[in-house]
Amino acid sequence: MGEQQEGPNASVLTVNNSGNDDATSEKVLSNPDFPDGGFRAWLVIAGTMASAISTFGYVNAWGVFQAYYQETLLKDVPPSNIAWIGSVQYSLVFLPGLVVGRLFDIGYFRVPFFAASVLLVLSTFLVSICTQYWHFLLCQGIATGIACGMLFTPTLGVIGHWFNKRRGLALGVNAMGSSIGGTIFPIATHKLIPMVGFPWTMRICGFILLFTLGFANLTIVRRLPAKNVKGGLFNPQAFRSAPFTVYCLSGFVSFLGLYTVLTYIDISSVEAGISPEFSFYLVSIANGFSALGRLAGGIGSDRIGALNVLIPMTLIAAGMTFAWPFAHTKASIIVVAAVYGVVSGTYVSTYPIPVIALGDVADIGRRTGMALTIAAAGALAGPPISGAINTATGGFKAVGFYAGGTVLLSVLLMIITRQLKLRSLWGKI
Repeated sequence: MGEQQEGPNASVLTVNNSGNDDATSEKVLSNPDFPDGGFRAWLVIAGTMASAISTFGYVNAWGVFQAYYQETLLKDVPPSNIAWIGSVQYSLVFLPGLVVGRLFDIGYFRVPFFAASVLLVLSTFLVSICTQYWHFLLCQGIATGIACGMLFTPTLGVIGHWFNKRRGLALGVNAMGSSIGGTIFPIATHKLIPMVGFPWTMRICGFILLFTLGFANLTIVRRLPAKNVKGGLFNPQAFRSAPFTVYCLSGFVSFLGLYTVLTYIDISSVEAGISPEFSFYLVSIANGFSALGRLAGGIGSDRIGALNVLIPMTLIAAGMTFAWPFAHTKASIIVVAAVYGVVSGTYVSTYPIPVIALGDVADIGRRTGMALTIAAAGALAGPPISGAINTATGGFKAVGFYAGGTVLLSVLLMIITRQLKLRSLWGKI
């Protein structure tokens, strides 16, 4: 067995170094013989779950920070400006994917992953001493977002190395980490702030991230040989595929509205007369129920195809977004949060699967990065647009119509993707 390396010729699963290395890589990539299970493969998934807790799980708690900042630390800053912190954070989870995905394809994984882990922990500690708007934007928006983006994309590539037939299940289990983090962090921050203050609350969050990311760094490894696929950092040739292009567009449109409910459900429920002591739980309820959608989406994708899961679940997400501003009782807002959590969790966990399927495994990092970078533009613009609409109209009804409309349009684009790929209204992708 060859040594594990970090670089353009690196691979965790190497073969005898005798003979032609390029021919060996071609052979392994064309017939990679995925484990699709076993202790080592599932240990990798445990590590990617820990990474998901630290990235999407942490980022999905933003709704609680939005409400807290509006009421205390940044109460003189317009809500739409505060929302930029969260939207920058959301978008940067995807935006570095183009660079990080390419680095992953050519063999660079461990060093960038470790560096991003250090950056995320450090930026979280720095939030504890922030006092001005630009401090929070820099530390919790930009630095945290970049770190999460550097961690998120390569974990998708790693899963693609270890799982094929059961890839949907693996991605679903991995994505449950987002639900765990998105449930724990909002409750922890809300309970800890009155007890120990905001600075020490963020430091405790930093220590939690130190533990989860430490575990991730110890357990996640790539398996297939690196392959320097032609095309450089950005491969415009991929967009010659109409299905891939339309699917990327659907991601952009969907993320224009997908995070609106999670960002504003806490604030909107308070304005509707629901107690602030209860409203903060809504983000955790949505994230907790998203675990069901994430796991079910993965299992369903393996059985009937990812798009056949995404289309109906995203349609329900659009319906819940339209209904959200009209939920004025505790019972109704809980139903919206729970159902939205399930279907939005399904979307987020299942979204990368068609991207992986619409190309070759050797190019998995770059294609995923390209798709996520396009989606990042939607995630960046969506919450501030919603905040501006709220400020202009003085309520959330128009916000719900806007966000629900974008999610509904993404459903139509996914149907077109399936039709372009299969030349049929039904089939497995």
